[in-house]
Amino acid sequence: MATAFRSTFACLWCGAAHETRGPDDLEGWAQLCPTCLGRAGENPFLRFRLHAAIADRAAAGRDGQQPAIAPADAPSAKAVAPAVEAAAPAGAQPAPADTDEMVAYYEARAPEYDDWYLRRGRYEHGPIDDMAWQADLDAATTWLDGLPIEGRIVELAAGTGWWSPLLATKGELWCYDAAPAPLDRARERLVAHRLRAHLHVRNAWADPEQVADALFTGFWLSHVPRARLGDFLGLAARWLRPGGTFAFIDSRFDRHSSAVDHAPSPAAETSIRRLNDGRTFTIPKVYYEPAELEASLLAAGFGEAIVTATPRFFLLGTARR
Repeated sequence: MATAFRSTFACLWCGAAHETRGPDDLEGWAQLCPTCLGRAGENPFLRFRLHAAIADRAAAGRDGQQPAIAPADAPSAKAVAPAVEAAAPAGAQPAPADTDEMVAYYEARAPEYDDWYLRRGRYEHGPIDDMAWQADLDAATTWLDGLPIEGRIVELAAGTGWWSPLLATKGELWCYDAAPAPLDRARERLVAHRLRAHLHVRNAWADPEQVADALFTGFWLSHVPRARLGDFLGLAARWLRPGGTFAFIDSRFDRHSSAVDHAPSPAAETSIRRLNDGRTFTIPKVYYEPAELEASLLAAGFGEAIVTATPRFFLLGTARR
């Protein structure tokens, strides 16, 4: 379907407001500001938008018609806010000492992170284990989709935004991550779905800016050292208004969950992770049990907590403030 020409719009990549000079301007067809349009040669999404804009403008010319101009507030114009640096408030929880190495790891891993979800490359374990993984991932997605959360939703440690489009359909989404590169991938994913969110570079240990109706973390609690779990869950409670929901999806121990050249241990609290280029990083990785998390959530002040598990790979949890 051809994209309607827009005389004024918020850039689909950086979010900047722009007004075109006339209906022949490619910016209005691509819904990209001049700066981002000029970067099309270095970015596949921007290049796609440029090619589509050229084709749409040419098609309108062949039809001999004036372009259909979309109103400024049309739903198709939803833009994703750019990832921007946000300093942690003065009262922020001190992050664990090994946070810097974990941020460096996820920054470097961003181009290959989704291989883990998709069971590609080093994450392939054969048809039986990969089918079990897909079944558990489908179950986790269905579970999250069914949660009755709405309003202001905060996603901490959002990474490449695997869960972000689903969350963005439920309310106003704020995505935070300490590593900029994964957030760029999350922005691309949200833009591809034409969904709105606010993306900011921000450490998950920073104190809340304002309360939310729901808080979500995907595969973050397993990166919180056991000695600091109570601190983080207390922070999670402070993110939420009374009655708000904390929801999370996280890792169960299964030796076929990680890459074939990783050696996960259910007892260790750190893991050595290797990238496709051979670089290694040591990061926190704790395989919590449902009962342990439920008890810790109640101790942190949540009124109720329910943590269940898929057959092999994931923990699914909710707690009410």
